[in-house]
Amino acid sequence: MEKYRPLRIIISGGGTGGHIFPAVSIAGKLRMLNPDSEILFVGAEGKMEMEKVPAAGFRIVGLPVVGLQRRLTPANIINDLKAPFKVLSSIRKAGKLIREFKPDIAVGVGGYASAPLLWAAQRRGVPTLIQEQNGFAGLTNKILGRKAGLICVAYEGMERFFPAGRIVMTGNPIRPDIVPATPEMRAEGLGFYGMEPGRKHILIVGGSLGSGTLNKAMMHWISAGCPGGEDVEVLWQCGKYYKSGVDAFMENAAKTCPAVAGGRIHWSDFIGRMDLAYAMADIVISRSGASTVSELCAARKAAIFVPSPNVAEDHQTHNAMALVRKDAALLVKDADAPETLMHEAVALAHDGERIAILENNIAALAKADAAMTIADYVYKLVDGKI
Repeated sequence: MEKYRPLRIIISGGGTGGHIFPAVSIAGKLRMLNPDSEILFVGAEGKMEMEKVPAAGFRIVGLPVVGLQRRLTPANIINDLKAPFKVLSSIRKAGKLIREFKPDIAVGVGGYASAPLLWAAQRRGVPTLIQEQNGFAGLTNKILGRKAGLICVAYEGMERFFPAGRIVMTGNPIRPDIVPATPEMRAEGLGFYGMEPGRKHILIVGGSLGSGTLNKAMMHWISAGCPGGEDVEVLWQCGKYYKSGVDAFMENAAKTCPAVAGGRIHWSDFIGRMDLAYAMADIVISRSGASTVSELCAARKAAIFVPSPNVAEDHQTHNAMALVRKDAALLVKDADAPETLMHEAVALAHDGERIAILENNIAALAKADAAMTIADYVYKLVDGKI
């Protein structure tokens, strides 16, 4: 039997880039193993996967499923009242997709969008594989994991959530261009972002939507005159949602802050070339979503994590602490960040010995080519070799 024969594969999940980009990476490796495989994505209507997945060259079908909202607002109450009906509709539509597409396997990457599809697949005897990115499993994956053939994880101790005999340590799939920076890559990154080579360089990444907390920390530091940052240059991704407010703040700050007036603070709503942004940075400040953590391991970067408190099961804190416990990263609490984050970041940027320790320790946690490892497990599960 041909090792990598054509398969019919459904990949389901999404809602955030942390779910979508790993899914696309896995699909890319499956297509590489056999270009004749049929790959269908299933996501949630109106979410970013409906745009990002076709842009990556894959077909996607949307389900009307929605997640429950915890904040009590009129819009959220209406959403939550409609949610059960949308779940039932999604289950029916998922069942129809399974019957018509006839997949050899269904792969779930987490998020509520994966629940109806994988549940329908499991009811019909289709093998299922789950990829859990975080160090604290989400509710959807915990439920689906009871009947999944395999659960691919990136953190130790996941036996708390899944049957131990079906867990495999694969790491999280990341973009293939995220690698440890060579001197040439660093020089290219500095040039691409207009940075001066002789300075200390801090990268602040707020995620695809930006981070209000990280933005407040930067504005607090700038308002104080950027203390300790006379030789520091910052690339600051503030997010589309916050961009207009940051623009207005920076316009006023240029009148009073030498760092802003001197062009040492670079800000934008989005960073397109993350490979070059990582390459030019001495340290990185970031939330601790699973994909970002995995990218920083692969890029071998000293990092300060500010876990978001607004995520299910506080999984970003679990993600960050898995590195902090191994002296592979630093952590600043969200509540403390506006006052203390940049002080700690500037101090770290000037401590070459500490940076080297963090870089060595975080590099040891990187998992090489997780997407290919998961793609290989897809075939093993279909062929009954597990």
